[in-house]
Amino acid sequence: MDRKRFLLSLAALPLATRAMQLNDLKAVTDHFKPSERMPVLFLGHGSPMNAIEENEFVVQFRKLGNELPKPQAILCVSAHWETKGTRVTAMAKPRTIHDFGGFPPELFAMQYPAPGSPELAVETQQLITSTPIELDQQWGLDHGAWSVVKHLYPNADVPIIQMSLDRNLSPEQHYRLAQELSSLRDKGVLIIGSGNMVHNLGMVAWDKLNEPSYGYHWALEAREKMARHILNGDFAPLIDFRAQGRAFDLAIPTPEHYLPLLYTLALKKKEEQASLFNDTALGGSLTMTSVRIGKQ
Repeated sequence: MDRKRFLLSLAALPLATRAMQLNDLKAVTDHFKPSERMPVLFLGHGSPMNAIEENEFVVQFRKLGNELPKPQAILCVSAHWETKGTRVTAMAKPRTIHDFGGFPPELFAMQYPAPGSPELAVETQQLITSTPIELDQQWGLDHGAWSVVKHLYPNADVPIIQMSLDRNLSPEQHYRLAQELSSLRDKGVLIIGSGNMVHNLGMVAWDKLNEPSYGYHWALEAREKMARHILNGDFAPLIDFRAQGRAFDLAIPTPEHYLPLLYTLALKKKEEQASLFNDTALGGSLTMTSVRIGKQ
């Protein structure tokens, strides 16, 4: 049986049966060989329109793509895939999901035909022991993934999978789960969290979207504190974000856009440095702050 057929059949098997096929599984996951440690990223993805517009944010994404070593594969944790339990996409050809409305036809016509990586999905499933991981054949790439990755790798030639956010896990549990992915960085896998640190759509000042760096006082306060904690390597307050006061509560009314940041921070090694880019407010109640950890 070839690799693709084996992986598809493996995804459909019960856990007990999968456990009996470890020898075959090892042959599949040996696809990922040791490599120079990859950086890890958090990308503030903002509006889906960033996929087709030219602005200061996408310029920085393209610059980053030119600077990074080319990965063997990408694992993306997007704000736009919340599930009961944790899943990873395991199809060979993930579809481009247009999970938004009210935008121009050009955006809906956009496709990002990067291949999937059933091999990486299985590798990820085996690495994580704190919670069961389901191999998913339905989802694809939502705009939290493709709208930013397309600027890093415009030729869509790097295999990519997504990992979902289990809505039942605590921030601490998300952080600990992410730490179990650490060895993938040494196998040529670029791990990306995609969301927005400050993300309150209900309070956007739509008339100020074209005003550079416009932010409400609470948004600027939260942005400044988040940045300071990230650069100082003081992640405990960022994990316990619900105990940080009113500015954080307004900045994070719901956690899905914030949690991918924890997946990025959890993978930082003690000797590594974090840096920020696109660190600006937008429309009063959003920030585009992005994080790069590792090789600069």
